[in-house]
Amino acid sequence: MTAPALDLLCIGNAIVDILAPVSHETLTALGSPLGSMTLIDADQAAEIEAKISPEQVMGGGSAANTAVVAARLGARVGYLGKVAADEAGLGYAQDLTAQSLVYPSAPVEAADRPTARCIILVTPDGQRTMHTYLGICTEFGPEDVDQSAVASAAVTYMEGYLFDKDRAQAAFVLAAETAHKAGRRVALTLSDTFCVARHQSAFRALVAGHIDILFANEAEICALYGTEDFDTAASQAGADATLVVLTRAEKGAVILSDGQKIVVPTEKVTVVDTTGAGDAFAAGFLAGLARGRRLEDCATLGNQSAAAIITRMGARPAADFALKA
Repeated sequence: MTAPALDLLCIGNAIVDILAPVSHETLTALGSPLGSMTLIDADQAAEIEAKISPEQVMGGGSAANTAVVAARLGARVGYLGKVAADEAGLGYAQDLTAQSLVYPSAPVEAADRPTARCIILVTPDGQRTMHTYLGICTEFGPEDVDQSAVASAAVTYMEGYLFDKDRAQAAFVLAAETAHKAGRRVALTLSDTFCVARHQSAFRALVAGHIDILFANEAEICALYGTEDFDTAASQAGADATLVVLTRAEKGAVILSDGQKIVVPTEKVTVVDTTGAGDAFAAGFLAGLARGRRLEDCATLGNQSAAAIITRMGARPAADFALKA
């Protein structure tokens, strides 16, 4: 087996993030439950954008956020995600390559729908409520899996948000099979309880049959295994995947590996915006893993990476981000 050219290849929804601070009253007026993620159409996106004052516009998407943070930690990282060859999509591609990521996905010319966007409304308590217009990114299918890139990566990491359509699910299986054929590992983040609820059986089959490293928070892992008991869900996950990494907010992280359970505490920080916390945690963990760090140290780096993100607006690192794996 040849040495990997990439430490990490991330696959996910390529989305432009629009962040805006709002009051709880504004959120209530929009009819959006605090902390939710709602799928919207192009008209709804325009309506919401007319009622807010954006503070930041930047490249986003869960797996892309993980890719960027991991690259800033010193990992060699690539990304696959579908964008249109419109202003937003071309800017998205430029943003990734400017941050030293390998981006083999070519923006689609004459696309029948635009590049996706996520409008993230952040209340004064740091909670984020997302409204997502998915555009072309959900058209990701098996033909969009760059198999040479997958085979060249030590770990291929896939985001659950992309798992909605049958073609995307087929792409996940192809990517996993390609990675395993090349002797590489495959990681998955469950992303969202609603995603899990919509495709519980398909997610269960994917995890049991194709996933080596599973990331989830407490609610997501319980949703996957249909239980309200965290320990029961964690135990079942440990039987399905070789390495399971579960985040529990202020309770820290739980790692299951080779029959061992490791609990890693987190430090309390002042939360400004929780957008991208899980993405940054996964980035820190996987960057540490690429350097051969102990699992406890990987989780600690994940916690530190998440803390650096949630103490500021946005899901990407600040210019003074100084952590190294």
